[in-house]
Amino acid sequence: MTREAISTTNAPQAVGPYSQAIVVGDLIFCAGQGAIDPATQDLRQGTVEEETERTLRNLGAVLDAAGATFADVVKTTVFLADINDFAAMNGVYATFFPDPPPARTTVEVAALPKGFKVEIEAIARRP
Repeated sequence: MTREAISTTNAPQAVGPYSQAIVVGDLIFCAGQGAIDPATQDLRQGTVEEETERTLRNLGAVLDAAGATFADVVKTTVFLADINDFAAMNGVYATFFPDPPPARTTVEVAALPKGFKVEIEAIARRP
């Protein structure tokens, strides 16, 4: 199976040797997104709610570039710098995903790139 790289200027550009997403067959593997403004490539630091919203908008742009939507997401992984932010993140997260929501893993990590409070990666199906 061939791998197709997905790239869009509507989401932050990759800052290392990785792709915004890779499509293999009918699956889309999206790299982790954080609260970076795609227009300026600057961190949009704020509350965990604000960072979660920006993060999910970035993820949505990558999904769109791959021909998918949040309804096509089957699995996410959420990385939190502070697990005490779970409820606040979850409140915003729930507004982006239609029923049934995707499977999800949420973990606290020691640190995230650029000082993110939250990073989210996803696996989706191509409709």
